[in-house]
Amino acid sequence: MENKLKIIVENCPQNHKCPAVQVCPVGALTQKDFEVPEINYDKCIKCGKCSKFCPKKALVL
Repeated sequence: MENKLKIIVENCPQNHKCPAVQVCPVGALTQKDFEVPEINYDKCIKCGKCSKFCPKKALVL
């Protein structure tokens, strides 16, 4: 089974700029205002950096 990055919306506070967006080495995460980040699966290399960095564990690989 292939790993796929998922966002657990209930864990994302959506009250600040997501710090994990800046950690992504390929720019697969984007965020509009303070909304839940969006994942570009065409860009995502499944490295896990964002999921390890997310303090709320809202990003899961």
